[in-house]
Amino acid sequence: MAGANQACIFCQIVRNSTTTHLLHTDEKVVAFQDIKPAAQRHYQVIPKEHIPTVKDLKRRDEDYSLVSHMLSVGKELLQKDAPQAIHRFGFHQPPFNSVDHLHLHCFALPFAPRWKAIKYKSLGPLGGFIEAETLLEKIRPLPSKV
Repeated sequence: MAGANQACIFCQIVRNSTTTHLLHTDEKVVAFQDIKPAAQRHYQVIPKEHIPTVKDLKRRDEDYSLVSHMLSVGKELLQKDAPQAIHRFGFHQPPFNSVDHLHLHCFALPFAPRWKAIKYKSLGPLGGFIEAETLLEKIRPLPSKV
């Protein structure tokens, strides 16, 4: 795995060197249940490549494609497991991320307990939580000039 970080717990999950049960795996990402769920269903979708945070993503096709794929996997999992629930998807931004490995939070709401919702609020210019669709808009590649 290119760019793996030996100390990163998510890289260890990707390498399958933990007991974490994978809900999904493909050539780009793996998905699993959050160890401390904050909602009825709370999954993480992570890239196999070690990318520290959303701040490391740029306006390029490969980053946009990766985040789009992560979101697609998250939506598919929640649609299968909690089709009637309201779904929410997003990322923590530094310094509010708990693990320095890009990870998409996938929620089937409501938050449980309700106070956990505070961890998943946008703090505007200070960071906090960014919705997946908002991040996609920020990293959407600019049209090439011909």
